[in-house]
Amino acid sequence: MNAITEPALPLPHHRPRDWGFALLVLLATAAALLRHGAQMDGYDRAVLLGTAPALVWLGWHWRPLQGFMLGVAVLAGLAVTLYQQDGTGQIERAQTVLLLKYALSSQSAILWMCLLFVMSTVFYWIGLLGSAPKRHDGSTGTGTPPAMMQIGAELAWLASVLALTGTLVRWYESHLLGPGLGYIPVSNLYEVFILFCWTTTLFSLYYESRYQSRSLGAFTLLIVSAAVGFLLWYSLARDAHVIQPLIPALQSWWMKIHVPANFIGYGTFAIAAMVAFAWLLKHHAHEGRWWKLAPLWLLGMALCLEPVAFRRSVASEGAAFWMLYWGVAALAVAAIVALRRPLAQRLPSFEVLDDVMYKAIAVGFAFFTIATVLGALWAAEAWGGYWSWDPKETWALIVWLNYAAWLHLRLLKGLRGAVAAWWALIGLAITTFAFLGVNLYLSGLHSYGTL
Repeated sequence: MNAITEPALPLPHHRPRDWGFALLVLLATAAALLRHGAQMDGYDRAVLLGTAPALVWLGWHWRPLQGFMLGVAVLAGLAVTLYQQDGTGQIERAQTVLLLKYALSSQSAILWMCLLFVMSTVFYWIGLLGSAPKRHDGSTGTGTPPAMMQIGAELAWLASVLALTGTLVRWYESHLLGPGLGYIPVSNLYEVFILFCWTTTLFSLYYESRYQSRSLGAFTLLIVSAAVGFLLWYSLARDAHVIQPLIPALQSWWMKIHVPANFIGYGTFAIAAMVAFAWLLKHHAHEGRWWKLAPLWLLGMALCLEPVAFRRSVASEGAAFWMLYWGVAALAVAAIVALRRPLAQRLPSFEVLDDVMYKAIAVGFAFFTIATVLGALWAAEAWGGYWSWDPKETWALIVWLNYAAWLHLRLLKGLRGAVAAWWALIGLAITTFAFLGVNLYLSGLHSYGTL
C-alpha cells in the first residue's frame, strides 16, 4: 500500500498575525468579563476563560480559522450594535433596520447561509467534473485546485461564517424576549441543524486542507445541502425560526456542552459516510452490471427519505416541497452513480479516502463518547438516574457500539476496503435514525424534540 501523503499544516513559527489574533481573543474575553461578568455564574466564567486559550490554539493550529472567527465576531458585533442603536434593544428592530432585516438578523443570516451552501455544492461539482483527471497512480498532487472548486470552498467558508453569526445573533435575540429568557440556541431541530451545517463544513474544509484535495468537499457538501433542504421545510412548515422560551427540561447548563459535542460527532460521521460513498464509486468505477451498484442508489435515497418516509403527518405538510426534494435527491444520486468513471479519475487515491474515513470516524467517536457521558450526567441531575433505557439513550448506545466495533476492527484487524466503506455508510443511516427517527416514531423522556 502506498504511503499516504498528509501534508503538515505550515506552522514553523508563530507569525505576528498569530500573536495579534491571540491578543484580540484575550481582549475580547476581558471585555466580556468586565461587561457581563456580574450576570455570569462560576460555570459561565470558567467556560469563558477556558474557551479563550482553546480558540487561540485552534487559530494557531489551522490559520484559516483566524479569519473565520474574526469575521463572525465583526458581523455578530455589528448586529448587536444595530439592535442597541436606539438604546432600547427591541427585537422588533429586526424588521425596521435595513441591515438587520436583509442580512444580519438571525433569520436573515441563516437564509443567506442556506443559499450559499447550495451554491457552494453546485460550484464544487462543476469544478470536480471540469477538473483534469488525477495521475495514473491516484495521487492527489499539490497543484492549484480548479477555480470553480476554489469558489465553492470560499462560499462554504462564507456560509459557515453566516451560520455561526446567525446562531450568536439568535442567542442575543433570545435575551431580548425578556429577563432570564435567553439561552444558547441548540435546543430544537432548527437550531441544531444549523449547528450541524457549519461544524460539518468546517471539518470538511479542514480535511480538504490537510490532504490538499478539494474533491472531498463535493461529496461532504451534499449532505450539508440535504440538511439545508430539511431546515428550510422545517422553518416554513413549523415556524421553527421563531424564538420561543426554553422548555423546563432544557433549562440546564449541561445542554451547552452536551449538544455541541453530539453534533460534532454527527457531522464527522456524516463526512465519513460521504467519503465512503466516494470510495465505493471509485471502487465500482468500471463495474458494468448496474444491479451491483443499486445498493448505492437505494442507500442514498434511504438517507434522504428517512426523516419523513413513514410519517404521513410530516410528508403531507408541503407535499410539493417533498416531491421536489426527493426528486432532486434521486436524480443527484443517480447522476453521481452514472458518472462514476470520470469521477473516479478525479478523486483522491483509495488510501487517502480510507484514511479520511478512519480519522473522521475516530474524531466523531471521541466527541460522541464525551456527549454520551455528559448526557448521562445531565440525566442524573434531571431525572435522578444516569441511564433509563429511554429510546433516545438506547439508540445512542447502538450508534456508539456501531462505531466502537468499526474502530476496533480497524485497529486490531486492519479493517479497510469495501466492507469498511459500506459499514460507514450504513452507520450514517443508523445515526440518522438515532437523531431523527427516534423523535418521529418512538416516545420517551426526549420526546420534546419531535417534528
